[in-house]
Amino acid sequence: MKAALIQLNSSDDPAQNLTVTRRWIDEAARAGAGFVLTPEVTNCVSTSRTRQIEVLRDEDTDNTLAALRQVAAQHGIWLLIGSLALKTDDSAGRFANRSFLIAPDGSIMARYDKIHMFDVKIDAGETYRESDGYRPGIEAVIAATPFGRVGMTVCYDMRFPHLYRTLAKSGAQILTVPAAFSPVTGKAHWETLLRARAIETGCYVLAPAQCGRHGATRGKPRETHGHSLAVAPWGEVLADGGEAPGITYVDLDLNEVAKARARVPSLTHDRPFAGP
Repeated sequence: MKAALIQLNSSDDPAQNLTVTRRWIDEAARAGAGFVLTPEVTNCVSTSRTRQIEVLRDEDTDNTLAALRQVAAQHGIWLLIGSLALKTDDSAGRFANRSFLIAPDGSIMARYDKIHMFDVKIDAGETYRESDGYRPGIEAVIAATPFGRVGMTVCYDMRFPHLYRTLAKSGAQILTVPAAFSPVTGKAHWETLLRARAIETGCYVLAPAQCGRHGATRGKPRETHGHSLAVAPWGEVLADGGEAPGITYVDLDLNEVAKARARVPSLTHDRPFAGP
């Protein structure tokens, strides 16, 4: 299976972002990709709560979701919409950070709401409180496809290895990690964490990313790390998307998953222990 990781520089204008995203998906499909992946918050990158309330929609009325389902059906491809920011019925008015796997007929094969919220103070000038605006998910998700079993995660999830081990032990062969990663933590941790998750699980790790300085009509503009990565089950980086918007291609061969797990079968070596 030929996969295509699309790297975006989404703004806080969903309509504008949709136009750009559709163009990249069209290009990837023409190049022969059967599995196309977009980054976290494909539809809207914003630090402004009022702007999000103004432009975001719920799943049933979201134009980006509807349009990208049509695009997947048009090209007959599998499409991972890395995530969309969506309104919910949350009593506190929080959004969902929801990843979608779209089948080649345009149907929604699987949904995953990001479980782990990015609540950090990186330095004096960079603080995030994702849980203030987003409702965390509560369920891990694996989707069965003709090209492999896909374990769905989003961005900050990658710092919680037990989630990935659980997905792998439950049958996942490909792990998706769409992201909008901070430049500071990206430089320090991005590649190391993704390679670790691949090595620990013997899975392919596919991480399409947001990149650059994001256009904002309201609020402080965000900056993200880029460097969409595809990592092999043995841990080597197969492709790096760099720092600009574009497409990164990689060929997936599930025989490599079997080989990596046969060489180091750590998924079968769990042992009970006491303490601490």
